[in-house]
Amino acid sequence: MAEQGITPGGKRGYAGTWPPRAAAPVGGYVPARTSIWPPIIETLRQWARAEAGAGRLLPWVPVAFGTGIAFYFAAEHEPMLSVAASVAIALCVLAFLLRRRRMFAAVVMLAAAAAGFATATWKTARIAHNVLARPMFSVALTGFVETRDIREKTDRFVLRVVSMESPRETTKLERVRLSVKKGAAPEVGSFVELKARLLPPLGPQRPGSYDFGRDLYFQGIGASGFVMGAVKTSEPPASGGLKLRYAATMQGLRDAIDARIRTTLDGDRRAIATALLTGRRDAISSPVNDAMFISGLGHVLSISGYHMAVVAGVVFFAVRALLALFPALTAGQPIKKWAAAAALFAAAFYLLLSGAEVATQRSFFMTAVVLIAVMVDRRAITFRTLAVAALIVLAIAPEALVHPSFQMSFAATLGLVALVQIGMPSLLASPDHSVTARVALWGGRELVVLVLASLVAGLATTPYAAFHFHRVTPYGLLANLAAMPVVSAIVMPAGLLGLLVMPFGFDGVFWAIMGVGIDWMIVVTQWVAALPGAVGRMAAFGAGPLIAASAGLILLGLLRTPLRWSGAALLVVALVWAVRAPLPDVLISADGRNVAVRGGDGRLHLMHGVKDAFLVKEWLAADADARMAGDPSLGVGVSCDPTGCVTRAAGGGIVALANRPEALADDCQRAALIVTARPVPAGCAASVIDAERLRRHGALTLRRSSSSDGGFAIDAVKPGGIDRPWSPAVPGDGESETILRPPAAASRPAVDATPAEADVQPDD
Repeated sequence: MAEQGITPGGKRGYAGTWPPRAAAPVGGYVPARTSIWPPIIETLRQWARAEAGAGRLLPWVPVAFGTGIAFYFAAEHEPMLSVAASVAIALCVLAFLLRRRRMFAAVVMLAAAAAGFATATWKTARIAHNVLARPMFSVALTGFVETRDIREKTDRFVLRVVSMESPRETTKLERVRLSVKKGAAPEVGSFVELKARLLPPLGPQRPGSYDFGRDLYFQGIGASGFVMGAVKTSEPPASGGLKLRYAATMQGLRDAIDARIRTTLDGDRRAIATALLTGRRDAISSPVNDAMFISGLGHVLSISGYHMAVVAGVVFFAVRALLALFPALTAGQPIKKWAAAAALFAAAFYLLLSGAEVATQRSFFMTAVVLIAVMVDRRAITFRTLAVAALIVLAIAPEALVHPSFQMSFAATLGLVALVQIGMPSLLASPDHSVTARVALWGGRELVVLVLASLVAGLATTPYAAFHFHRVTPYGLLANLAAMPVVSAIVMPAGLLGLLVMPFGFDGVFWAIMGVGIDWMIVVTQWVAALPGAVGRMAAFGAGPLIAASAGLILLGLLRTPLRWSGAALLVVALVWAVRAPLPDVLISADGRNVAVRGGDGRLHLMHGVKDAFLVKEWLAADADARMAGDPSLGVGVSCDPTGCVTRAAGGGIVALANRPEALADDCQRAALIVTARPVPAGCAASVIDAERLRRHGALTLRRSSSSDGGFAIDAVKPGGIDRPWSPAVPGDGESETILRPPAAASRPAVDATPAEADVQPDD
């Protein structure tokens, strides 16, 4: 507190305050301003104290918990569970002992981070299982069918393996995911015998891309593959257990709903209706599916917060309106709480019916916390609600943190909760003049709320869509404004009424109504997707910009003082960082059969021994390239024959893909880089990527080194020293090279620096 005293002018005043509490009295002494930093530092301290006030700690706990999980997935090898758990317990005890001390908040954050790290470690140890390391052919399998997906071209099912026989491999797997021709997938719960070709789980297609193998590992799946021949159903040697009977019951219910919808709707209308009610969305045709995501309406196909809110909201208001018809109940009973309980039951049933994916779990827990808050007379939509839901999801499934559905779902929800708590109070305040009042009465306020909600949710999910899918949706707001009111007012209520009356046989009319709304949604998506510039492509960037963007969104959402604008600064940094990410000069698949080289035109040109449309689609998307996998321009400038392929890189050197030994002699003399599975002759003057390197380190990207020696900087899917359960180390794995240099650059003939035009011309 400032002290009162006598100024040099003889007048009583205040000393030691900034800014001064009042103007200096006449004749008083006014000290010269010597620095602007003390008031700035004091202001920052005041803001920090306000942010650390009572009740402000809980929303940050899941942030710290998630940070601990992120550190777990960034580890080079599996942590020791005993050590991780001991540290977490010790920090939690310390936080409890220091609960009345100033350092309590900091210790709680450390304890939450340690708890997240330990939780992820424990989850991995609990589900530990074998992962297939190399392909297996003609494997005899028996087991129980746990799940089944009906897809557009093929069907797919997960088999819990009971027995596994192979003449060359002794690895025993717990679960495998198999593809089978359309219509041939066995029923969930059945015991089957079959032969299959098994492949290791699909890893990242390039350094930094999504790890599908990690997803399969946490689902308990150790391999994927294809059924060879017929699937034979037989009597099981033992019961499949309660969990399998539950899965069969729910699958039977989904099949029954789909069969009833099929009687009224067909094609994409039927597929979308089934997706909205049961979560099965694999049967949607590719053009409509692509249009949905290009237009920004792809979130409608994944059951998440919006769907759960509509289900709970419709049930809540319907039950409350029904009970309000009875005056005795209205006067003496808490019908609002009864309606919340009914809505909670409906949301739980919807969770089970839809398959309980991560996004659905998050939305259910969020909805449940809101409804329980209504039942106990607490404020419903708060950051605490979101924090509790996030903690529950991450405690149950810590692997969800690195999944795009979790990231996008929570980012959108954080933005919407911030809008409700920060923007809505002023927006919903009583209008000050008649013009504003008339606009509000005409629905202007609701329209503004819808626009703001769509805009905030779209902007919050943009960094994650750009990182995982390499695209943004410039017309997402337009598509949501045109389609979502119809989905909310017609499609979802009609679907819920159809489910309600289906046992009585009156559901057909509601499926028809649902189909009308879906037709409108498809028209909107295709119209928006056809607009100029509708496909906003974004080249791949690293995890650094995504982390910066996530931190910026969190600061913008959770902070209340002007410190929140530091989040906006972080978002700007993330944007600049992302757009400045360098593009690779060469991409090499994990099996070495596909190589993409950046040519003089700045675009990728493809050399391949085996065509892989999925791989090429991922490479082109990550390069912000609009071409499709079969585009003829991908082969321009590439010359191929049965022995291999060559093409000229942007820097002037030749890159060769050698399929046979006879190609290597010439390639070693002329090429700057060779990719091959064959032994390389001694004294080869080219840089070489061989099968052994790819086996140890997976897919690679190369960028020309800044030095003048003609080398390449290497990024690997699996750098040396990485050993995780879903990506185990292979024998001989060590530290990988980060720079690839020619072994004998000085001995290269002069002609190599300027390759002949005929060497890189495409075949006729």
